[in-house]
Amino acid sequence: MSPTTPHAPEPESRRQLIRRRWYTALIIMLLVTASTGYFTIAAEQSRSSGRDKEAESSVSGLQDSWPSKMKRRVFEVPIPPKSRDVAYFETSNWKSSRLYVQFTTTGAGLDVFLEDVGTSRSALRPGEITVSERDARIVGWDFAETHDWTGLTRHQARPRPTRDITVDLTDPAAPRVYVVSTTTP
Repeated sequence: MSPTTPHAPEPESRRQLIRRRWYTALIIMLLVTASTGYFTIAAEQSRSSGRDKEAESSVSGLQDSWPSKMKRRVFEVPIPPKSRDVAYFETSNWKSSRLYVQFTTTGAGLDVFLEDVGTSRSALRPGEITVSERDARIVGWDFAETHDWTGLTRHQARPRPTRDITVDLTDPAAPRVYVVSTTTP
């Protein structure tokens, strides 16, 4: 028996070399294309998001829709389910941010709303309009004297918001709620 000598690897044929380089080039091209596609899509989504935010902030006055869940959570304005005629407007500056919300609910919905903000109907003061004239003017609210108004202000320690709540109880079965929630840094 003869001792076995280790065999040197056979040199790559020209054809194998070309094929290996072609595969390498293809993989590099796919990686570059995929990452370019990813960055293109991400840039477009970012641009679209910016346009949406710009459009929302350029709106003046109430928007006839529900504020996002995030806004409702940050400003602590829990709109009861099945509320209707919901509208909101948000303002921000270096000193404070405000969320203006209006909605119509039921008598039970009003009780749920007040409980969720940490109070009850007994805290509402008859004849009290707690939304300031300045805030009412910003969103075009008119608190006519012919309505049955009641209201309260919920102060909280910073950074939690202060909420001015005014309720129109002219139709007790369908109370109209007006809220201005203000946060300050």
